Amino acid sequence: MSNLNGWGLTARLITKHFGALGNRVSEAIANFDPETATEADRDRLADSLRSAAQKLAAARASFDKEAGDVVKLRQLIATDEQAAGTLAERLASGKISESTITLFCDELESNKARMPQELQEEADARQYMDELQTIVDALSKQLAEFDSQAKKAMQALASARAQQDLQQLRAERQAELTGLQGMQGQSSALSALTRRAETIRTNAEGLRIVTDIGQKPLDQAAELEAIRKSVSQPALGNESALARLQRLSGQPAAEPLALAKS
Repeated sequence: MSNLNGWGLTARLITKHFGALGNRVSEAIANFDPETATEADRDRLADSLRSAAQKLAAARASFDKEAGDVVKLRQLIATDEQAAGTLAERLASGKISESTITLFCDELESNKARMPQELQEEADARQYMDELQTIVDALSKQLAEFDSQAKKAMQALASARAQQDLQQLRAERQAELTGLQGMQGQSSALSALTRRAETIRTNAEGLRIVTDIGQKPLDQAAELEAIRKSVSQPALGNESALARLQRLSGQPAAEPLALAKS
């Protein structure tokens, strides 16, 4: 029997044993898909399973009773059949009345006549129990499939969340590193000091340029004065002994003509 036929049989059995409720249960079991079912679908399936399990428990008890009745009836018939031989001897010897024998035979024949009915009731009870067992097995299978799919989904969700947390942690760490690197090269205080130093250097360079411009005439005047002095004063290497003495003594130098006349 294919799986489809198996589910079809289960649906028919559910409809048969659950009445109007069975129609909804059989429709649900036929359309049930563990991958797309919701938690509410799972709850309904579990309720149906519990109901079927209760019916199965009652059916087992009923079957046990019917089977016990058959066993008892068989034992009673077998015992009476064995007793029939001895009763004939007792009837012949006058130890038992014919009316008693008649009653015994009526009961034996009645029990034998009941046997087919008892066997049918036992068979019906077994069939009912087996059909309910089929329903319970089918519902249990679907519930297990749902739980298996749900477990896989939860595991996949947990794995996805773990990956999300890991990537978020990596992003936070990267942001921290980026922030630290930015602090190394872009500190506001250091940037302000750097800009201030640059401004001071620029101002100092401007002052230097202005000072150099103002200093140039002074340097040129000093240079001219030095040239004049070098021309008006003879070199010390050509100084005469008298001029040297006069210079060292602080006396004015004598006129060259007066020295010549003397």
